[in-house]
Amino acid sequence: MEEVELLDGSGRTVGVAEKLEAHRGEGLLHRAFSVFLLRSDGAMLVHRRASAKHHFRDLWTNSCCSHPRPGEPIVDAAVRRVREELGIDLDPSSLREVGAFEYRARDEDSGLVEHEWDHVVLGRSDVDPEPDPAEVGDWRWVRPEDLRAEFDDDPTRFTPWFPLAWSVLDDALAPTDS
Repeated sequence: MEEVELLDGSGRTVGVAEKLEAHRGEGLLHRAFSVFLLRSDGAMLVHRRASAKHHFRDLWTNSCCSHPRPGEPIVDAAVRRVREELGIDLDPSSLREVGAFEYRARDEDSGLVEHEWDHVVLGRSDVDPEPDPAEVGDWRWVRPEDLRAEFDDDPTRFTPWFPLAWSVLDDALAPTDS
């Protein structure tokens, strides 16, 4: 049984729940992460969720998104899931957490709810994935400006957390005035 870490409204751990149970009803607030892998030329790895996923299937999203195990550090969980989902081995030092946000979204097709405290993780890799087909239906490297145009053209092609996580990433990467 896979468990997720339950949180209060401040992001503090208050317990654990079975993963699917945390996504039922109104959704229980739990810890998650969204990884963005950038290639050295600035392209971003995105993937289309597999048709077999429980919820938000067949939608495009960031490089990797998942849940840490209870008590598992975010970067360690990101390294584990990138390997499991994408077949890419990352050095933990190539990843860094850049922010977090809370959101709730209901998948009308499955009836499941995401209510997550989502940690945004930035990584660098020039390796093409060899994804697990149970997790990933398709993948591609895309220039961020082209992806923004796709968002504007048809936002329904993307997971609800993807633009929110990308906004956190953009804020973290924005130059600061000194």
